[in-house]
Amino acid sequence: MSTYSEPLLPTAVTPTNAFPRISKPVELLRHSYDCVVIGSGYGGSVAASRMARAGESVCLLERGEERWPGEYPTTSLETLKQYRFSGDFTPSSLGGFAVNSGNPTGMFNVFFGRDQSALLGNGLGGTSLINANVFLEADKDILKMGFWPPEIRQDPTLLDNYYQKVRDVLEPEPYPDNWPTLKKSEIFRDQAQVIGLGDKFRKVPLTTRFRPGPNSSGVNMSASTLTGQDSTGLNDGSKTTTLVTYLADAWNWGAEMFCKCEVRYIEKVQDDRGGYLIYFAWHGRGRGRFAEENTNSDLMWVHAKKAVFLGAGAIGTTEILLRSQQMGLSTSDWVGRGMSGNGDVLAFGHNCKQEVNALGKPSPDPKNPVGPTITSAIDNREGLENPLSGFMIQEGCMPQAFCQLLQCVLDLTPGSHSPDMSLLERTREAMSLWKSRLLGPFSNKGTLENTQVFLIMSHDGSQATLSLKNDRPVLEFQGVGKSDRIKRFHDILEKATDAVGGTLVYTPLYHMNKQQITAHPLSGAPMSRDNTGANGATNHIGQVFTGNNTSETHPGLIVVDGAVIPASIGVNPLATIAALAERTVEAYARENGLIINEKKNDILDLFGEPAHKPKDWHSYEPDLGFDYEVPYQLSKTEMLRLKSLEFTELMSGFIHKTSLNAAADDKPAYESDFRAGKGRGEVGRLLISATVLDGSWLREESQPSSMLTGTFVCPTIEGSPFMISRGELGLFKRAHETTGSSKLTYDCDMTGANGRRLRLRGYKLVDASVSLSPLQMWRSTTTLYVTITEKDIRNEDSNEERIVWHDDKVVARGILNIHPKDFASEMMTLSPAGSSLLTKTINMSKFLSFFASKSLSHFLTPLGPLEYPEQGFVPYMNYTPPSQTYTIIASDGVETELHMWEPSPSAVATDSRGTPVKIENLFMIPGASVDHQIFSLPTIPFNAVNYFTRAGYRVFVTVHRICQLKSTREQDWTTYDSRLDIKACIKQIRRIYGRSKLYTIAHCMGAVAFASGLLDGTIPSKWILGITCSQVFMNPIWNTMNMIKARLPLGLDKIYYSVLGNWLDCSTSTADSLAQQTLNQLLRFWPGTRKEMCKNAACHRATLLFGRCWNHHNLNEETHRNMDRFFGGGSMNMMNSLKRMGSRGYVSSNAPEYIEFNEPEHIERLRGIPIMSFIGQESGVISPRATEKTYERLIDAFGISAGLPGGGIQYRRRVVPGYGHLDCWMGRNAWRDVYPFVREEVDRVVRGESYQFHQPNDRFKCFAEDHEAH
Repeated sequence: MSTYSEPLLPTAVTPTNAFPRISKPVELLRHSYDCVVIGSGYGGSVAASRMARAGESVCLLERGEERWPGEYPTTSLETLKQYRFSGDFTPSSLGGFAVNSGNPTGMFNVFFGRDQSALLGNGLGGTSLINANVFLEADKDILKMGFWPPEIRQDPTLLDNYYQKVRDVLEPEPYPDNWPTLKKSEIFRDQAQVIGLGDKFRKVPLTTRFRPGPNSSGVNMSASTLTGQDSTGLNDGSKTTTLVTYLADAWNWGAEMFCKCEVRYIEKVQDDRGGYLIYFAWHGRGRGRFAEENTNSDLMWVHAKKAVFLGAGAIGTTEILLRSQQMGLSTSDWVGRGMSGNGDVLAFGHNCKQEVNALGKPSPDPKNPVGPTITSAIDNREGLENPLSGFMIQEGCMPQAFCQLLQCVLDLTPGSHSPDMSLLERTREAMSLWKSRLLGPFSNKGTLENTQVFLIMSHDGSQATLSLKNDRPVLEFQGVGKSDRIKRFHDILEKATDAVGGTLVYTPLYHMNKQQITAHPLSGAPMSRDNTGANGATNHIGQVFTGNNTSETHPGLIVVDGAVIPASIGVNPLATIAALAERTVEAYARENGLIINEKKNDILDLFGEPAHKPKDWHSYEPDLGFDYEVPYQLSKTEMLRLKSLEFTELMSGFIHKTSLNAAADDKPAYESDFRAGKGRGEVGRLLISATVLDGSWLREESQPSSMLTGTFVCPTIEGSPFMISRGELGLFKRAHETTGSSKLTYDCDMTGANGRRLRLRGYKLVDASVSLSPLQMWRSTTTLYVTITEKDIRNEDSNEERIVWHDDKVVARGILNIHPKDFASEMMTLSPAGSSLLTKTINMSKFLSFFASKSLSHFLTPLGPLEYPEQGFVPYMNYTPPSQTYTIIASDGVETELHMWEPSPSAVATDSRGTPVKIENLFMIPGASVDHQIFSLPTIPFNAVNYFTRAGYRVFVTVHRICQLKSTREQDWTTYDSRLDIKACIKQIRRIYGRSKLYTIAHCMGAVAFASGLLDGTIPSKWILGITCSQVFMNPIWNTMNMIKARLPLGLDKIYYSVLGNWLDCSTSTADSLAQQTLNQLLRFWPGTRKEMCKNAACHRATLLFGRCWNHHNLNEETHRNMDRFFGGGSMNMMNSLKRMGSRGYVSSNAPEYIEFNEPEHIERLRGIPIMSFIGQESGVISPRATEKTYERLIDAFGISAGLPGGGIQYRRRVVPGYGHLDCWMGRNAWRDVYPFVREEVDRVVRGESYQFHQPNDRFKCFAEDHEAH
């Protein structure tokens, strides 16, 4: 493969990539542009260049890929990968069969049709990448024919100025006389004399460079190395394609180009936006792996505010217009009619007597150059009575990649006839044939070295049609290969071939069914001869008619390619297509007051940045959606630099339209909406492509892991389909709100076809439930919980790109899943980035190792390294220090603590009149081994102390002797002893704030201690206004696992005491004794449900001591990680006491008496005290029967009114679904799920039945509103 003799950029610049890239990733596509250009051939590239120079924002969509000299295929295998086959193969009276296979973005598209097929080019540069570079103008006599519009046929010189414009850009010139003589051209000159057309022989102008240096657009080019490889893309940098001229110029003036984008149809916008929506299938990121119907169904789109220029080629543009017609765009019935193959005929002069040298070579051969594909022609167009009888024959050559195929074709295809040869000549021919077969087509004196290529262009009847059948284009040329015209050309070629001792061979398609093949399909949206839709699809400047019998056109819908040429022109059409495009675009600019800047470019640095931008560029620089700032000038460069891997994912399911808010982690709400959506057929489908950023971004918790681009389709949501660009994907980001969990997060702004702006947010949750469960791991990583919200747009720029969102409103919610077959397709789309195999391997390995390590860390949770408490200072999110702390001395001399929090005067609840409520006292009692921090928890944003102080309560929390307290640590106190501390605290409050009755909230063993004091009379019941008991009160009953522990013949407390001592500390570290570390390892396997597994050593030890104290789902990561700071330990003496009470179901005194306080005289002391009890439905410590038994006993004793005459309902009991034990106070959402109903009961008793709570306008109100909104 040859390389440039001249660079594509100034030598002072060192490129980071081997080849330039002037197209952009589709991830950077904006939703709206002034102009959208479809296709990048001669017409489309002209439009893109001129509109960019006029200051318009331009988007160009190209089906193929961007390739530069040095990247074009040279071998048969490389070329085969670039083929696409479409159309109807071998159609006949019996009918053909539809073909659609190969590479959808390949350079070569063989389009099968009836009687004539077409060879089309794809890629950034269109057919200019693979044509023969011949620049010839249409004959004036042809332009005068009646099928042209009057503006052209009455003055054919009208196009001269535009031909010159094109000539100035493409700079055509004939093969230089002082360059080496080319054998194929010399033989062809002799043949012209033989057939009597020697005076018609001429060298043709070529858009091939024969000198190095910058071209007209400022791109450095090389001189031709004469390899004959033009038809598969020239790698020597000498081919003047639209890529290195018009498109490079468009890029330099700010046009944005996107490849692998196949436009399907165009829709006229009916709302105030105006313009057109261009729907396209993006073939990037392996999306075709999900079946063609998905690629063509999940269409992306872009909005053209002013104009759409169709330059997809005669067949491509016509197909788009036909499909647009089916989708509701009104056009003339002439769309798809009047098509022509430009009278093309392809044939070969096989095994001539002399060397022709018409085989392309991958590298230059100075001694025997092949030359450009075409250098000369027999031009028989002038001086004829009927211009339609004119024709042109051109000699050609076959690129190396086709030679193996050509060898087979010529060997197996019969010739028209064999020339008369002697026996010696026949022997020599046979030897040459077998030499080529055995040694290959390039063998010296083989048959292919002596084979000619002929291309004829003439005039056919222009009667072909293109139509859609089952949404696929069908091309029909009637009788083209059977016409007298073809027979006449065959006679001419036979005569020429006979003169050099060769055999005329036609294409295989011709022998199959008299089929021809054309490289120059024309028309399909022809200019009308009278500028009405009655006789054409477009007017004289390519504007598309709105119907038949009208001259009205769709404003800004313009065809600029060969589809507008109304009939064959008998010559290579590139010059005429480009000239007509120049004229059309100039007319559009004039009509719209645009001035096309004609300033010459400097030498272009194609590895750098464009020199110009659209005139309104500053108003629509896109927001990339990330939390970091990336200047748009660097966005493409940065993205390409950071890209490590790409993949595409398809998820489908049901999305239910709803306006109901729900918490982001409320799975039942999602499941309910999924079921509702399924019942109503509200199907949703998300097809997205992810660009994974490099390893540092992948592991950074605060940054997205990938950029997302794609589509979301849900027909029941107005605006569908929705386009997603620059969305964010987070891979295994720590779920701080849920301990031991990671999320795969999807956050995408979406724009609907109607301009509606929505936001899709979803997550896949990977938590402890996947532990050792492959099935659950699959479910977790393939189930996406989706919320669609609409936002109040408070600020929006003129290009609709920058948005400030506010006040989310739920539009829809549901669940999407990856199905197994789609997952298999997704795996096939994994594509690592990199310029070398090593780099790609490294990037793929990094990604797979990251994904595997994150997955296994959850899958192997029970076996992973234990997490030990953090050492040193830990910054908390909600540090809530007490306003004052009192030292309390109980009657037995034990010293404990009482903490008090005073409400903020500026943040206190108000009554119905807006007056701040009176501050009341509220006493709270924590359970065993914890302290005041379970109520003033600093690791959640909204704790119980915050909640009740803002409700107008002065909060007191006792830290009694069985709590986490330094002064009583490792002592044998029990709940019965703690009643003395509680009494002392109440006395202290009464002493300072008066003798009013006190409302008390007591949790777990704190509630048991409080019940002991009330039932045995230690704490006077007249001091108590009301009680809320959390989990238990006077009837402790263990849950299943704790009950088993309590009734074991050999108690675990006794075993622990005998081996490790009297005290079990919940805090631990790697510096602990070997026995304690052994215990830590054994506790990994403590029985429990899979979803509650974790690796926190302190959590394991707390579970051993008391049972599972929380549902892990309710704890955020910070709380769980710092659990040792809130949990102390317990003595085996206390545990023995608790074990006995919990197994018998009654509170009792200490050993040895164990007096149980369950007699009527004990219960009588509770008369008149309103009591509410609640318990977590999934508590692993206390059985729900504990509060149920207390509730029943109280009602049996005093009735529902607590023994108060006319007292109403004074006993209440609640079971909190989804909660365990301590998470009722320490849970991240306890402020929403638990605190409110506790406060309601406290307010009812303290402030009266009629009181209504009005929360203060403080930071917690903002927090609550923001949480509910999200």
